[in-house]
Amino acid sequence: MIEFAEVSKRYPNGQEALKRVNFELADGEMAFLTGHSGAGKSTLLKLICLMERATSGQVVVNNKNLNRTSRRKIPGVRRNIGMIFQDHRLLFDRTVFDNVALPLMIEGYPHREIGRRVRAALDKVGLLSKEKHSPIMLSGGEQQRVGIARAVVNKPPLLLADEPTGNLDPELSAEIMHLFEQFNQVGVSLLIASHDLSLIAQMHYRTLVMKEGRLVQDQVDSLEQDSEEVASE
Repeated sequence: MIEFAEVSKRYPNGQEALKRVNFELADGEMAFLTGHSGAGKSTLLKLICLMERATSGQVVVNNKNLNRTSRRKIPGVRRNIGMIFQDHRLLFDRTVFDNVALPLMIEGYPHREIGRRVRAALDKVGLLSKEKHSPIMLSGGEQQRVGIARAVVNKPPLLLADEPTGNLDPELSAEIMHLFEQFNQVGVSLLIASHDLSLIAQMHYRTLVMKEGRLVQDQVDSLEQDSEEVASE
């Protein structure tokens, strides 16, 4: 699903955001990406969806070598990736329905299919009753759910989330993570950047730890390790 091989990223101002990063995310896997502010988490996600290009190394997503992907083919790569942001990036002059429908409208889906998919996505995140509302009428947690519905409406095999619970209280954060688990259970791959270590510890998933642009730890949850040890005894 995702493969990074000796990937580095240096910005024009000289900042070295990533330094020879290596990891793989398997098809259908859910993992967390954590580390201090400025560790390189957001840059790593941007390379996956071609918002940025690697300076060196190889990035492969969905069996496509992104180093060889022309600018013309970037929209095709992004169709298979759902991106969820901390700040939602919703259009407040449009309804909840229209915000979620936007990716489908851009791709030219028929009107009836748009309606079916948008309502299914809103139902999944518990907001079907608010499809005609303006996003400004919603709480922060509800706005984040709209962003998630928009990311999954075209059923991408891969979801990327950049600090999706950064502005939410612990209870709402747990609800959002439960939604991600539900998507993972039906085969969607997820890579979630978060600095919420206590929440990550409760989730029991693989965690990639970054520091100053380097991947310094790739840890499988201790509970999984313990069960493997018991099974081998």
